[in-house]
Amino acid sequence: MASAEPITDRDQIRQWAEKHGGRPSKVDTGGEGGILRLDFQEPEENLTEISWEEFFEIFEANELALLLPEDDDDSRFNKFVSR
Repeated sequence: MASAEPITDRDQIRQWAEKHGGRPSKVDTGGEGGILRLDFQEPEENLTEISWEEFFEIFEANELALLLPEDDDDSRFNKFVSR
């Protein structure tokens, strides 16, 4: 992958995740929110699947952006970063 761009657009994030088989998830931290993840394929044991609504509430509360590949290949590379 040559480069990635930070994305904050909800529709773009959801479309990219669903196209690549991703589901909104979080790592429970015992408090409010959690650590966001996109879960692919079989659900991971340490992740809790959440609704897109909850996902974006946490996303906005933590002022995050999602790095995605600029060239939309089959890469599942993604990384949550601060805006």
